[in-house]
Amino acid sequence: MTSIWGLANPQLRNLAVYEPGKPIEETAHELGIDPAEIIKLASNENPLGPSLKAARAMRAALENAHLYPDGSGVSLCKAIAAKLGLATENIILGNGSNEVIEFLGHAFLNPGDDVVTFQYAFIIYKLLATAFSVRTIETPCPDYQQDLEATLNAITPKTRLIFIPNPNNPTGTLVSQRAIDRFMSRVPENIVVVFDEAYFEFLDDPPDTLQYVHEERNVVVLRTFSKIHGLAGLRIGYAVARPDVIEVLHKTRQPFNVNSVAQAGALAALNDDAHLRETKRVIDEGRVYLQKQFSVMQIPFVPAVANFVMLNVGDGCAVFEKLLRRRIIVRPLKGYGLTEWVRISVGTMEQNKKLIAALGDMMRN
Repeated sequence: MTSIWGLANPQLRNLAVYEPGKPIEETAHELGIDPAEIIKLASNENPLGPSLKAARAMRAALENAHLYPDGSGVSLCKAIAAKLGLATENIILGNGSNEVIEFLGHAFLNPGDDVVTFQYAFIIYKLLATAFSVRTIETPCPDYQQDLEATLNAITPKTRLIFIPNPNNPTGTLVSQRAIDRFMSRVPENIVVVFDEAYFEFLDDPPDTLQYVHEERNVVVLRTFSKIHGLAGLRIGYAVARPDVIEVLHKTRQPFNVNSVAQAGALAALNDDAHLRETKRVIDEGRVYLQKQFSVMQIPFVPAVANFVMLNVGDGCAVFEKLLRRRIIVRPLKGYGLTEWVRISVGTMEQNKKLIAALGDMMRN
């Protein structure tokens, strides 16, 4: 029988498949234990879960599950726009912000083009470029920090998209407002700059990239309900851009791409400021605790600003396996070329303390 690869697009042959954090259910099955015994600190999820308001709204939305969702998510887009001081025409929803990244590929990339991003940036950007037969130019990250000057120097005549994750995943580092402003004053107007701000709400003093949307620059800002809002399982995110950019992205969007339960949950979550404040408090306290303990234990780490910390444990895959046997899931970073490192999401204080106890026990033995 002829191999199907003879029919498939050739760039897919060597395309790596994105590997998410190891699921709780799979781990519990392998260990033969109750899933409730597993602590997952691998996927930067909200340890408190969704807000009660969001949960109630999602349950209510199930009553109308036989009906198609609002295809454009008008109510949610209107609410997001009002919160950001923009117009509904500035917003597009995605099945997670990852889908919006795919919209950008369909809208702006052709075979032979270039995409520029950082060396240790979210791996989805590179996978997207490969799927569209586009070259990825990765700029170096000295001390694991994003370098926008190097990004400018990497631009070629074929560059169409630049991805700037801020804060960056997996390093947890932040580009300052000053660096962004300097970069935006020099970037060519014919390039679409994408600021991926999945962890925006965890910041005390976040950079203002929406100013460039107000100025009608070629800028797309990505946000998500997966992180601080605790709705990762619903897959819902959005992009903010000037209206004509949003119009182009809509041309690439499948009908009914965001389901009605997700829209209802996101709309309720958007207005639950108390849940966001409590989540941020838990994450801030947990991150301080973890980084203090890593310092005491003399485990090198990159100081972080979001809800995760990247630390050097010598052999990331080995430590991942050892913690797994202790019923704790973390994220090894071999796929990023960071074989000595793991990324650990901030959990509840109880979960954080169990992690530190497990690490301490491993170091003693």
